[in-house]
Amino acid sequence: MTPTPAGTARILEELGPRLRSAREQRGLTLDAVARKTGVSTSTLSRLENGRRRPSLDLLLPLALVYRVDLDTLVGGLGTGEPRIRMRPRVIRSRVVVPLTGRTAGAHTWKIIVRPDECVPELRTHPGRAWMYVLSGRLRLIVGEDDVVLERGECAEFDTTTPHWFGGDGASGAEIITVFGPLGAAPHLRYGGAPD
Repeated sequence: MTPTPAGTARILEELGPRLRSAREQRGLTLDAVARKTGVSTSTLSRLENGRRRPSLDLLLPLALVYRVDLDTLVGGLGTGEPRIRMRPRVIRSRVVVPLTGRTAGAHTWKIIVRPDECVPELRTHPGRAWMYVLSGRLRLIVGEDDVVLERGECAEFDTTTPHWFGGDGASGAEIITVFGPLGAAPHLRYGGAPD
């Protein structure tokens, strides 16, 4: 299905902020992206500010540097197709299934953690994370806290604090995790009466 003129205009309007967000989430400067892609810094800046219309020869190298497919980069073409085609990946021995397909805002993944993935390697990066254990047991270290989350439990933390999660040596886990930029912490809301 061909996008409508209004749909095309919306995609072009949202592309600049989406490109900026993808670059910032990877901690890259315009100069660094220019070196990696061969696209000039001024052209990259104009793309991000909406003053330059994108072309395929500009978007392809950006998609490669940002490690996203073109559809994710441009935000979909508004085809009306409701299905999301999730492509599982293996990242550091974990099966990771992206549940959201955008580069800006919060990201949601389903992650399968193996039981033998139990050697902590603490990391830091800007943002906030929320995790919910669907099944199994998940060991989570955040700063000085070292806890095991059971099925149905969740955790939320600032990812600038050194953290790690993995198996507990005996059990793996399936989790849903939501990661957002600083200031975009997920919150649980419930408006009904307790059972």
